[in-house]
Amino acid sequence: MSDNTTVNHSGLETDADSKRIPYRHPQPKESFPEIVIPNAIPTDERLWVPQQENVWFRPLCLSASRGYWMNLLRVRKSGVLSRHRHPQPVHGWVLKGSWHYLEHDWTAEEGSYVYEAPGETHTLVVEPHVTEMITLFQVNGAMIYVDPDGAVQGYEDVFTKIDLCRKHYTDVGLGEGYIDQLIR
Repeated sequence: MSDNTTVNHSGLETDADSKRIPYRHPQPKESFPEIVIPNAIPTDERLWVPQQENVWFRPLCLSASRGYWMNLLRVRKSGVLSRHRHPQPVHGWVLKGSWHYLEHDWTAEEGSYVYEAPGETHTLVVEPHVTEMITLFQVNGAMIYVDPDGAVQGYEDVFTKIDLCRKHYTDVGLGEGYIDQLIR
């Protein structure tokens, strides 16, 4: 640090001379490049990958090396989306609309953050008054789809998501490699 630079209690450097100096050393060669998506909620409908009728997702990061994915989930009609459980935690932030789980008495509304504990089984529902729901989810591990008694019906993980994206982006003319920019 120069004589004019101080570090405040949050670790943020303040420079009396307003100089901005970038880090001078190379970044780790093993580090993947950042992902920056200026318009994460796209107007190009081709970027939304259909998951089931009236349900789409917009992949943001598919971490094959760590086994998680970040995506926007969009629903444009009310109904029961899925009954599922996760072996690892899930984080969600509601950007538009609302949704709830049949197994709980709360509703995740616009602006809400939701933490889902590992091992819990829940049934996601969007009510009829909601015209569109968009939620940012980070899903770690897998989604295991089950019937009301817990019998496994199927699963999704980062690899099935990648496969679904490759097929969709090929079908809409973007090419199977379009998804590669979001895989880490």
